[in-house]
Amino acid sequence: MNSKELLENIPYKLISGVLPEKIEYITMDSRDAVPGSLFVCIEGYTVDGHDFAEQATKCGATLILSEKPVEVEGPAVLIVEDTVRALGQLASKFYNYPSKDIQMIGVTGTNGKTSVAGMLHSMLMKLGEKSALTGTIGFNLNGEMHPSANTTSDALTTQKMIAQAKEAGCSHMTMEVSSHGLVLGRLAGVEFNTAIFTNLTHDHLDFHGTMEEYGHAKGLLFAQLGQDLREKKRAVLNADDPWSEQFAKMTSHPIFTYGLEKDAQFKADEISMDQHGTTFRLRCPEGKYQVSMKLLGHFNVSNALAAITALYAEGFKLSAVLEALAAIDPVEGRMQKVAVDAPVTVFIDYAHTPDAIEKALAAVAGFKKNKIIFLVGTGGNRDKSKRPNMAKKASVADYVVLTTDDPRDESYDSILKDLEIGMAHPNYACIGDREEAVKHAVQQSEPGDIIILAGKGHEDYQIIGATKYPHSDKEIAKMEALKKYS
Repeated sequence: MNSKELLENIPYKLISGVLPEKIEYITMDSRDAVPGSLFVCIEGYTVDGHDFAEQATKCGATLILSEKPVEVEGPAVLIVEDTVRALGQLASKFYNYPSKDIQMIGVTGTNGKTSVAGMLHSMLMKLGEKSALTGTIGFNLNGEMHPSANTTSDALTTQKMIAQAKEAGCSHMTMEVSSHGLVLGRLAGVEFNTAIFTNLTHDHLDFHGTMEEYGHAKGLLFAQLGQDLREKKRAVLNADDPWSEQFAKMTSHPIFTYGLEKDAQFKADEISMDQHGTTFRLRCPEGKYQVSMKLLGHFNVSNALAAITALYAEGFKLSAVLEALAAIDPVEGRMQKVAVDAPVTVFIDYAHTPDAIEKALAAVAGFKKNKIIFLVGTGGNRDKSKRPNMAKKASVADYVVLTTDDPRDESYDSILKDLEIGMAHPNYACIGDREEAVKHAVQQSEPGDIIILAGKGHEDYQIIGATKYPHSDKEIAKMEALKKYS
């Protein structure tokens, strides 16, 4: 792309060098620079991109964008006030504003983002649409998976993924939208058509400080729908969560509501479930419908309502939407039943907040035959204030295993002591090593028990220190159950 055209909306000061005629590539990683590329210096939590400008130059970068002077020979250097903000603008323009050409669905909330986004992606494909999905589990392009580093990727990666989806002929792209991503500008330049809110509960206060700031961050998704009412956009809000009233005030676009308890346009009642799935009655503007799905738990009924409401709001025929819901499998790692050759039932779940733990336990309470064994872990160097309440919620189980979840640089003892404060009964064990904790949970079981392994879900690694080590709750549980019950 022509350099002057690319930079026309970026306020900058030319410090040195001659502006190249064209930019062939944009990167934030100096190792990824190629001849003719623009290297954007981003100051991160652990690494400052300004320190790698020279390396990017050696790899062929012809233009450096920075927030302060850098010493390099050859490329032009431009100084801007905020390289993160500039990156969003540059990436959008470089990839020709791809979100303008796809129906973009953004899902935000503390819990349920992955489940709702995954449901939407799977249902869209069942409806015959080409679809892309990005979030915690990765980047799914028409059924082909690619890894991603964060729930909401950086602005450059985000625009690149949307461009890939556009090139692949996708009609829709669904994105999990994190509060971090909104505050840090990772969604800059993304034009959402549908914004969905699941719920807001205690999490990430180490980053946001207060629930008010956390809620404000989530609300940015709805404010960023814009004021052009010629655009067909809509907000889908959970009527059961009081924050929905605030978010409704943040947009001028049509509001669609769903819920289990409060009055809503799409409401579920007569809910029934067993370990194989859930049925419920849907009340909506089209009438009453009996709905069945393979997903488990009241929280997944709420998630399903969010997906149904969004697709209805986008114009899909409701009967076809409900048929698609009935056909899809549970989202990976979200109350996912593990196939074990043993007389116990094992679920893996991503629950890592007090609210999610409470809902995971409620999901199996209706078909409990013997004990419920619940393993709960929490990450190191993260929000410590939620730990006691996590254990308190886990205490509903007959036996609890307190462990870690990506301990990073925090000691096992530090994490376990914070959790232990919240235990409401003495039937628990503290085991810092997660692999040993999973094995212990299985070894404590008896025929007829339900085991829930919470915190990691689909993830196949543990972060200890700064290193990722292979780890799978699912595989460890399968092997341990085989050993115990064979």
